[in-house]
Amino acid sequence: MKRKTYLTSLFLLAFLSINAQFSWEAITAITNDPANGQRYDDVFFLDQNTGWAANGFFAAIYKTTDGGVNWTLQTDGNTLAPGQGLYFRNVEFLNANVGFIGTFQGKFYKTSDGGSNWSEVTNISPNPAGICGINTVGSSTVYGVGLFTEPATLIKSVDSGDTWTSTDMSAHATALVEVKFFNEMIGYAAGKSATGGIIIKTTDGGANWTEVYNSGNAGEFVWKLQILEGSSGNTIFGAVQQAATTSGRLIKTTDAGANWTEKNVPGADIQAVGFISETHGWMGGSEAGIMETTDGGDTWTNIGVGGNLNRIFVINNTYAFAAGTTIYRYSDATLSTEDILGERLPLKIELSENPVEDLLKFSITYRFNDNMVIELYDIQGKLIRQLAKDRTANVSGETKNYEFPVSDLSSGLYILNFHNNTGRQSMKFIKK
Repeated sequence: MKRKTYLTSLFLLAFLSINAQFSWEAITAITNDPANGQRYDDVFFLDQNTGWAANGFFAAIYKTTDGGVNWTLQTDGNTLAPGQGLYFRNVEFLNANVGFIGTFQGKFYKTSDGGSNWSEVTNISPNPAGICGINTVGSSTVYGVGLFTEPATLIKSVDSGDTWTSTDMSAHATALVEVKFFNEMIGYAAGKSATGGIIIKTTDGGANWTEVYNSGNAGEFVWKLQILEGSSGNTIFGAVQQAATTSGRLIKTTDAGANWTEKNVPGADIQAVGFISETHGWMGGSEAGIMETTDGGDTWTNIGVGGNLNRIFVINNTYAFAAGTTIYRYSDATLSTEDILGERLPLKIELSENPVEDLLKFSITYRFNDNMVIELYDIQGKLIRQLAKDRTANVSGETKNYEFPVSDLSSGLYILNFHNNTGRQSMKFIKK
């Protein structure tokens, strides 16, 4: 009877997770964290598992390889430039090995081994006063802009950071904070001019720029930008950091910058913006917690999580991170790989990729002879089809690979259910 109750509980755990709610939570398990309330200025992820976070005041870079569950301190300002009081503004990676750190002190750093070692980039001329924004695009192109305290400079590399060009941008802006490119040629930079917060656009890789937005209020910045994934570069969100007598605002274009709409956002010093669809997203700043909208910015709710935000980094429509007083994660808090695939069940199941295009691939590591039924459900818990019935023998510790075509599925979230000798467990995946 006890074993039957145990298996029933596992079954319920798997299927209750289907209707679980997505939410934001603070991540506190950052190893050797010296932050003491000082802001994390940036967070960047290559995929759902591998990411880096930059603490500003303490000039510290942390890395995670398990989606933010655990973090390791990789380097800090005392290691790179003892006694110089570095402030790390941002961190971004071109690939798993090549990454960059921007600072306020005119020092710019590169790693070629995933962050284990960093070296100062000294071949930028003229050297920028500081770098506030970095964007990697394509296989080898890197852009950077700065500084929010002026002057405005653009740096660019087309060979993964081996060589650089530096351009005085004072003809277009008094200060630049953010840079985002849709591809190597088409991109946007944000900051301020003498007349207001601005966004400028290039279609030739930064050779020429045109102003496409001006807030019209001197002293305001356009602080952060986001190009919505899947919008072909047409839908862009921006955060307008208000001046003393104005309010923070969300700005949005759906035609690649030709026209913009504005929506007021509660809270002081709005800086961060991140959306998972054209209507559902979040913003934040120095005082307000994470502000959420589900109607494109017409109304906002303070969700009571987060503070002092500078960056919201969206990975996909079910996974995002934010940098502020600490690092925050948006996910389905009730469906955890550790919870379901832990010591209670003997199976180790790993998806080869997530999101999935046309072919669903995963592996199962069996610990003893087993019988397995693999089923596919939609997010409401409706069975779509049985994928496989399998019987394994003499495979203790062996990993077996599976693959199934899913090109007939619509884009969205799905559930894999695994039923073996010891019970059930489930795993979500996203179909592109």
